[in-house]
Amino acid sequence: MTDAAATAPRPNVLEVAGLTKHFPVGGGLFGRKKGVVQAVSDVSFAVAAGETLAIVGESGCGKSTTGRALLRLLEPSAGSVRLDGEEVTDLPPHRLQALRRNMQMVFQDPFGSLNPRMTVRETLMEPLLLHGVAHGDQARQVTARLLETVGLAAHHADRYPHEFSGGQRQRICIARAIATRPRLIVCDEPVSALDVSVQAQIVNLLQDLQREFGMAYVFISHDLSVVRHIADRVAVMYLGRIVEEAPSATLFADPRHPYTRALIEAAPRPVPGLRTATEPPEGEAPSALDPGPGCAFAPRCPLATDLCRTTRPELQATGPQARVACHHAETRAEMVFPPAPAQSPQLTARLAIMARARAAQSAA
Repeated sequence: MTDAAATAPRPNVLEVAGLTKHFPVGGGLFGRKKGVVQAVSDVSFAVAAGETLAIVGESGCGKSTTGRALLRLLEPSAGSVRLDGEEVTDLPPHRLQALRRNMQMVFQDPFGSLNPRMTVRETLMEPLLLHGVAHGDQARQVTARLLETVGLAAHHADRYPHEFSGGQRQRICIARAIATRPRLIVCDEPVSALDVSVQAQIVNLLQDLQREFGMAYVFISHDLSVVRHIADRVAVMYLGRIVEEAPSATLFADPRHPYTRALIEAAPRPVPGLRTATEPPEGEAPSALDPGPGCAFAPRCPLATDLCRTTRPELQATGPQARVACHHAETRAEMVFPPAPAQSPQLTARLAIMARARAAQSAA
């Protein structure tokens, strides 16, 4: 392969434009519509073949709703979703079922997403038979290879979900997702319900499978340490909108939006007792029923001005593959939240005692 071919841009597998999902809210005696919850509003992005786009944000920001709307597990209220150039949002049921071979999902709760009455073999053979990938003995052979691919043994095929650990169940879910060799997999918090050591194994497995099969991932998570490890690009959501998008290394080294900075600063440090440099932003997010005309982060932002409170900022390019929705994106040097309280003397003394104990054990 020539250098030019190696550096050529990869084609987009997924293209999303103006994706919106609103939920009507009823009330009163006759259940009349009182308003709409703006769960996702005007979300646009693209994912290339073999690329991982992570969507991050606080709980309730619309991450999972976005992932489900991409696959039409939830019907979008508006917008366009194109998979390999084919519009997904207006497909009739029979065409949508055929297209599902190329778009799959790994859910947060592996036990809840597996049928407890089906063996692993039946679970893995179901998509093979449904999409005509394999039948009979060939399907059984493919099932055995799938289990080996995700780090399980062929004899596990005759067991039921309750006979496995959480990490093993998630491997089964991943095997089911890759059974049809999809072009796109939406991973909705795939490691948040697992132990830390198992999380690393599952993330490494996902990366190995991506390198082998060239699938695109939309990786939904609130864990920035996992996102930093797996993502090529990161989109930050706040109250249903993308407020910043950038390559992973760029976003973590130089966040442009105050909310992105707050998320990174609030992430736990891998050192016992070490506090973050700043306190999380104070205040509450506006209601999704009525987010108001300005920037939704303005009530919590240290840089907010009258312009922020009255005019919603649009996503603007700030560099290669980087966008930010902030009126003050260039003043990030002043993006300072209140300093965190000092560490208490009692905690300092406790940590010192623990450090001396570890040192004594090492010397012994």
